[in-house]
Amino acid sequence: MTKINLRKKILKLRKSRYNENFSINLSNIYKIFKKHKINKPSIGGYINVNYEINCIEILKKLEKKKFLISIPIIKKNRQMNFSRWSFNNPLKVNSFGIPEPKNNKFILPDVLLVPLVAFDKNKYRIGYGGGYYDRYIEKVQKKKKLITIGFAFSFQEIKKVPKNKYDKKLDYIITEKALI
Repeated sequence: MTKINLRKKILKLRKSRYNENFSINLSNIYKIFKKHKINKPSIGGYINVNYEINCIEILKKLEKKKFLISIPIIKKNRQMNFSRWSFNNPLKVNSFGIPEPKNNKFILPDVLLVPLVAFDKNKYRIGYGGGYYDRYIEKVQKKKKLITIGFAFSFQEIKKVPKNKYDKKLDYIITEKALI
């Protein structure tokens, strides 16, 4: 099955099986931090939309623990940057209908939380098809070490993600059931 067809199938499945009570276990994130000996990293998160697993609650908990939070701002030419953000700061809705910070305080996060449509056991993902995260991961990894963590529901796992040379493998994927 092609990425386009898989994306349509999983998005439809995600909408029908969405449960706002499913959540990511914060202890799995702390296990990753401990394994990589990371103390208070800056976190690149996202505002969940389109029936994605809840990232907001994780970001709230991390911010309360004094982690530096950033979320994406979409730029021209399918690029994005991550800008510092706090739950006290206002958001604006971009042309894709996604909330983003009003400020331009760009940072390069240490840990990137990545939304996804589908994934496989090898930690490859299918996103929404724009390549924003693959380009961003490549850009940041040229400048510094970046740990990538995909967030998904367990039912978004597929046997094998069709991939190309631009697709970036994630370091981890966390679902409501497991750390992969």
